[in-house]
Amino acid sequence: MSPPNPAWLSSLRERPWRGDGGGDEGLRVTERGIAEPVGRKLVTYAALIALAGCVAIASLVAAPGLLGLFGAALGLLMIAIAIADARAYLIPDRLTLAAFPLGLADAAAKGIENMPEAIAIAALQGFVLALAFFALRETYRRLRHRHGLGLGDVKLAAVAGAWLDWTLIPAAIEIAALSALFAYIASQLVLRQPLHATAKLPFGLFFAPAIWICWLLGALVLQG
Repeated sequence: MSPPNPAWLSSLRERPWRGDGGGDEGLRVTERGIAEPVGRKLVTYAALIALAGCVAIASLVAAPGLLGLFGAALGLLMIAIAIADARAYLIPDRLTLAAFPLGLADAAAKGIENMPEAIAIAALQGFVLALAFFALRETYRRLRHRHGLGLGDVKLAAVAGAWLDWTLIPAAIEIAALSALFAYIASQLVLRQPLHATAKLPFGLFFAPAIWICWLLGALVLQG
């Protein structure tokens, strides 16, 4: 099934990632042969640089020191994942494989007095959440005879589990789901197109930023 191409995603798909299922092949790109105006590219790059700067500053303000640096790195990785998923509906493994051990390092820094236990808890949370997403994926496939979640989303769930407390994980999922639904409905209304129950959306585009946002909220609560 070919996914819809709403206007709010088309600008991110100038160079689609090549690969399947979120593998490392997804980091290679192909040219479409249609050159995008230089001015639009510059505006896009400037906006991404400004966004990355805001994410880094917010992370360091919420958690000064090493934890803030970890949070800034998480934010940058989540931006990269969101862009990759928006372009080609896949999440490169290289990005999730960088974010997951970084989450374990963050857990170790938070629980330095009992580091092995902190790392084990973070890893277990990641495993359990990824298993839950995989079970949801398989249940949906059996009921609807098509995939509702990609394996990249399952791996991204492991990242969420490693980084977030159990109280924040449901919030991240809810933020991602509601923002995806709102974005789809808004785009269809703007384009004056009907809504489709089988429409395919890049969930990582919304889930990745939600992970960082919930980490930020957790850091602000701890600081307060």
